[in-house]
Amino acid sequence: MASDGTNTAAGDGDTGNGDTDGGDTGNEDSGLPFHGDEKATLHANLDRVRDAVLWKLDGLDGLDGLDGLDGLDEERARRPMTPSGTSLLGLVKHLASVEYGWFVESFGREVEPLWFDPYTDEDMRAGPDETTEQIVAFYGRARAAADRVITELPLDAVGRPPWREDSVSLRWVLVHMLEETARHAGHMDILRELIDGAAGDHRPEA
Repeated sequence: MASDGTNTAAGDGDTGNGDTDGGDTGNEDSGLPFHGDEKATLHANLDRVRDAVLWKLDGLDGLDGLDGLDGLDEERARRPMTPSGTSLLGLVKHLASVEYGWFVESFGREVEPLWFDPYTDEDMRAGPDETTEQIVAFYGRARAAADRVITELPLDAVGRPPWREDSVSLRWVLVHMLEETARHAGHMDILRELIDGAAGDHRPEA
């Protein structure tokens, strides 16, 4: 469940006044606790990039009504967009896997039975029998399980990922997952723009 090692990142084009290249409405910081404590600040920023991940699946014409995501197109959601096979849906599957690994398994909590091997690139691939609905729901369950750990444990709590020799604090995991989720949200921003030209780093306010 380690990171996949890619280093591509998408810039947000910040102009200093809340506007970005992707049609930003200036509400990108809405809901963030500007004066919150350390855990609240880390958790809120993680939630922001988690939401951006799901938004990158929104609006692809075809399949409607999946848990508030409008118009998901199965073919385009799983379409490999790089020579290594990276796809929008594969990245969501990977992020669900690492949410379970870093937050849940590392701190001794129970992980749901997985239908793929998370220690191989299977967690980066959406198989032909895996639907968008299934993977989005998987991400939701992993996120909820991770949130329980974040809520219940102090930042100094120590866990041990089974795939590493070193122990880690919850603080370290929050920072790592914020970085990893933001990085993959940037990958998804590029993939989505290549698919249909849609861009931006967060869902605009209605």
